[in-house]
Amino acid sequence: MSIFFKAPIDIEILLDGEESRNHIEVSNPSGSNAKTLTESMPVFEDGETVSGIATLRVRDGKRVEHAGIKVSIVGSIDLIKGSGGSNGGTTTSNSFKSVDSRKKSVEQFLCLTYDLCPAGELQHSQSFPFNFKNLPKRHESYKGKNVDVSYYVKVTLIRKGADISKIKKFWVNLYLSQKEIENLNKKPVAIREEANKTREEITKPNAEEESLISNESKPVKLDIGIENCLHIEFEYAKSAYSLKDVIVGRIYFLLSRLKIKHMEVSLITRESAGVSSASTLVDSTAIRYEIMDGSPVKGETIPIRLFLSGYELTPNMGCNYFNVKNYLSLVIIDEDGRRYFKQSEITLYRQK
Repeated sequence: MSIFFKAPIDIEILLDGEESRNHIEVSNPSGSNAKTLTESMPVFEDGETVSGIATLRVRDGKRVEHAGIKVSIVGSIDLIKGSGGSNGGTTTSNSFKSVDSRKKSVEQFLCLTYDLCPAGELQHSQSFPFNFKNLPKRHESYKGKNVDVSYYVKVTLIRKGADISKIKKFWVNLYLSQKEIENLNKKPVAIREEANKTREEITKPNAEEESLISNESKPVKLDIGIENCLHIEFEYAKSAYSLKDVIVGRIYFLLSRLKIKHMEVSLITRESAGVSSASTLVDSTAIRYEIMDGSPVKGETIPIRLFLSGYELTPNMGCNYFNVKNYLSLVIIDEDGRRYFKQSEITLYRQK
């Protein structure tokens, strides 16, 4: 549709109780078609009803013929373009594409539609209520570097030429049940160790770079070992935390002959988008906390209390097309600028 063409109909979508709901401010990336830097969306939960009113206003007293008016509710996973597939664009009555022109829809895990009005003619403004009762929502909303999980209500006026449509986005938060939370700490913990490969003295506690350590509600222990130079034990209470939790742990120096400049603990969020070898990894540091400046002595213990509630964190999530994981990382930097670090996957979840 030409940018100079002005639609004869204005469509407004209002959700019931929208003003009284919690809202989330979501940043719009540069290059998108958004008119503002951020967008405010009402927050819904799994199983909640999504209802409201769609109002269609006729411009300049015109009479608009149509082949019907329908409402749809859509849940979609969109990946950034570049790996092939159809392009995004204006949505039509027969195809739901990404609402972000930079991305393409790879899966619609939710798509419900029904008619609001049969074919006819609009001569003045009309309002139509809609109701999607006890709506199941499989995935939590997410807006990342290369993937979006989005929900929206779409109202479409069907015409012989180009359809006229309007969408209303909303955000979905998923909360774990108490039973699901109890089962989280019974899962094994993935531990990954990496260090500066130029030092031949580096030793690993296991033959493989990655190992699984059983965690039956026991503290998780990480060891960083450099033969005859350094032996550190990093222990924290559990492997799963709510977004409002506190990570409590300690760092114990069993051997310290390395000249350490400083040490830090960081929480890294890793987004993996795409399938198999075509997947794209993006790491972002959600929290960086310096715990020591200077060299420690043997036997020294440093307590750790990392409060999560003050940061905008993303819970672990995933499906066939993407996953988001969180890692707790201990980083040591010596006076020569060499870095030694060890990462352990932790599970972050949303709890009421």
